[in-house]
Amino acid sequence: MTTPLVLQTDFTEITQLIIAARARAVQAVNTALIDLYWQVGQTISQKIAQAQWGDGVVALLAAHLAQTQPGLRGFTARNLFRMRQFYEAYRDDEKVSALLRQLPWTHNLIILNQSKRPEEREFYLRLAIQEKWSSRELERQFKTALFERTVLNPAKVSAVLSQMHPDALSIFKDSYLVEFLGLPQGHAEADLHQGLLQHLKDFLIELGRDFCFVGSQYPLQVGGRDFALDLLFFHRGLNCLVAIELKIGRFEPEYLGKLGFYLEALDRDVKKSHEHAAIGVLLCASKDDEVVEYALSRSLSPALIAEYQTQLPDKALLQAKLHELYLQNAPSDNAPVDQ
Repeated sequence: MTTPLVLQTDFTEITQLIIAARARAVQAVNTALIDLYWQVGQTISQKIAQAQWGDGVVALLAAHLAQTQPGLRGFTARNLFRMRQFYEAYRDDEKVSALLRQLPWTHNLIILNQSKRPEEREFYLRLAIQEKWSSRELERQFKTALFERTVLNPAKVSAVLSQMHPDALSIFKDSYLVEFLGLPQGHAEADLHQGLLQHLKDFLIELGRDFCFVGSQYPLQVGGRDFALDLLFFHRGLNCLVAIELKIGRFEPEYLGKLGFYLEALDRDVKKSHEHAAIGVLLCASKDDEVVEYALSRSLSPALIAEYQTQLPDKALLQAKLHELYLQNAPSDNAPVDQ
C-alpha cells in the first residue's frame, strides 16, 4: 500500500518525535547512572578517609551486593574502586563535574584512566561531548596524543583568519593524523588524495564534527581558464567554505599565493550571500615553523598551514616535552612574594 505524500510528511514528523524522546530517555538513564556511581564513589571515599573502612571492606561490599542484588552488574570490587577514583578526581572541580553526566561511563573511564593532568581530562571531556566521539574514536584521540599536540603546537593561522574567526584556533589543528590511510613512505599526491576520499568518514572525524564534504577536484573557472581545488568542505559552525590543498612535500611560501587565488574565486563565484568568507588550509607533509610564521605574517588571506602525518606520533616523547614545558612555566619557589 502506497502512503500518500502528505501523510508521509506527517508520519516523518511523528517518527522524529519518537526518536527525540528515545534519545532523551537514554540520556536521562545515563545521567542517573553517572549520579549513582558518583554517590557510591563519594560514600566509599569518605568512609575510607574517615578510617571507618579499610580497603578490604570494598571487596566485602562487592560480595554483599552480588548476594543481595542478583543480576546487578557493574559493582565488582574493581569497579567500586573506580567509582571512588572517579569521585576523588573531580570532587573539587564543579565546572568539570557538570560535564561528566553528558558522557557514558565507558567514556568517563577512558578519560580518567588515560589522562595524566586535570586540564587533560577537561580537554577530552569537552571534545568528546562536542564531537560526539564513540569510545573507539576517543581511544584513537589518546593514541594520536591530541592533547599534547594541541598544547605544544597550536594551529598556525594568518592574522586575518584570527580576526575573522576567533574560534578558528580551537577548530583547526597544527597537524592531522591520517594513519588510517596506510600510505607508503614514497606516496604520490594522487595516493593521498584518493586515500582521503576512500576514507572520507575517518578524515571527517579527524577534521571535526562540523565539517561537511562538498567536493573533490572542485572546478573553478576564472577568465578563460579552468582550475581544480583539491578538496572543498563547509564548516557549519563557522558558516563558511573550507578549501584544502594537498602537498606531499614541505611547505613552500609560494603555495599561499595559489591558495589565496582559490579563496578569492570561491568568495566571488561560489559563496552564498549569507556565508562568511572562505578559509584555506594548506595540508603539507612537513613545514618549517619559522618559514610558516614569515609567510603568514603578511598574508591577506584567511588561511592556515598544517601537516599531515601518516603514522601515530611518539606519545612518550610528546609527554616528556609537555612535562618540560610545564616545568618551565611553573612558578619559581624563589620568586618574590608580593607584600
